[in-house]
Amino acid sequence: MFSLIVKRILWMIPTLLIISIISFIIIQLPPGDYLTAYISALGETGETVDAELVEALRNRYNLDEPIYIQYIRWMKGLIKGDLGMSFEWNKPVKELIFQRLLLTVTISIATLFFVYATAIPIGIYSAVNQYSWGDYTFTFLGFIGLAIPNFLFALILMYLADIVFGLSVGGLFSPSYQNEPWSLGKFLDLLGHLWIPVIVLGTAGTASLIRVMRGNLLDELRKLYVIAARAKGVPNVNLLLKYPVRVALNPVISNIGWVLPSIVSGSVITSIVLGIPTTGPLLLRALMNQDMYLAGSMIMMLSVLTVIGTLISDLLLIWLDPRIRYETREK
Repeated sequence: MFSLIVKRILWMIPTLLIISIISFIIIQLPPGDYLTAYISALGETGETVDAELVEALRNRYNLDEPIYIQYIRWMKGLIKGDLGMSFEWNKPVKELIFQRLLLTVTISIATLFFVYATAIPIGIYSAVNQYSWGDYTFTFLGFIGLAIPNFLFALILMYLADIVFGLSVGGLFSPSYQNEPWSLGKFLDLLGHLWIPVIVLGTAGTASLIRVMRGNLLDELRKLYVIAARAKGVPNVNLLLKYPVRVALNPVISNIGWVLPSIVSGSVITSIVLGIPTTGPLLLRALMNQDMYLAGSMIMMLSVLTVIGTLISDLLLIWLDPRIRYETREK
């Protein structure tokens, strides 16, 4: 086990290096740079930009250097913990990310608990009670959850909350708590607004996970070891939880590698519709404006979380299912 962890960590280094090179190049593939877009936007308003000021800004942001020099400079900063300066916001990238990270992680973890706590029991129930009214009902609701886009579901819930309950659910805080310091009242106000993004973001994932859990568990329940255990009189609950459910959870555990980056990135379109200040819209805006240090740093953060999540999911699979082995055995 220890050797597996060491090997995976060593493989992370070249993997992240390749990702950093590809992402940095892709960010700069569109013609021009941030200053080009900025000057063009000013030109549309009728303002003129002094050529000396443009040149000074290029020197300040090192945009006049070759791309490989910019990349090396950026990587040196990453190693030291300096993520660079955002062109658009004129603030350190680290400050911009961590301003939104707490709310993003709060929403994503709450959504994650909602998805797993809802989908796994329903999936088990649907498999054990196949073709029952409950199974048909959950299947119907699951198809609806998969068919409705998150942003449309967000608009529907916002409309119902406003018309039926008289609640303002845009954003995460009421106007009176928007700029106030943290207190018990602000925390309770956050909980009052949190249920909308949690339900919206978790609906599609819950519906998908129910289908996965139901299908895998049905396959396991038809296998000979389950039939033999039932014939020997093993109680259904003990049999179900000890073997079939553990095996059926394998695909769920293997998806953890994609769960960690989603905790940080969140759903961009849904966050924009709901007016939630998460890191997703910030990344989209950075990519659109070619704010390369902000976009590149966020992509690297998502990449690190992906490889760490993949390692965690592999270790959990080994613990959950003893049949899985990643190390080669000596013959």
